Amino acid sequence: MDGFVFAGRLILGGLLVVAGGLKVGHAGELASAIAGFRLLPAGVIGPLALALPYVEILLGLYLVAGLFTRTVAIVIAIQFALYGAAIASAVVRHIPAACGCFGPNDTSVADWPHAGFDFALAAAGALLAWGAPGALALDRRLRSA
Repeated sequence: MDGFVFAGRLILGGLLVVAGGLKVGHAGELASAIAGFRLLPAGVIGPLALALPYVEILLGLYLVAGLFTRTVAIVIAIQFALYGAAIASAVVRHIPAACGCFGPNDTSVADWPHAGFDFALAAAGALLAWGAPGALALDRRLRSA
């Protein structure tokens, strides 16, 4: 089980680091993508677009390192569930929102496969929380110290 959790941490954490890294420096484009979903008040979108890439990178790094693994995995599961719900909402309301998942060069439009992918990532985060911390986790070293 520890090996599967370790692999899941690397995959999900790596995905977040890459997705966040591709968004860094593109807050304007990310804000436009977020606004396209028509879910959040305008005053929230700018600060969210500035913070989100760094939050994704930080969560990804913590997950890869196995630091605060259970808590981070729960936060990630909630985050991806919210992404999936936002995408599903856009699809149901027939809003052609740009996904923006992987930065400004991601031209994909919100659709059911994207929503399903995000819900699957949320489930993966929940499974990681359940099996945490997994092999080679800093959590284990901190507990034994």
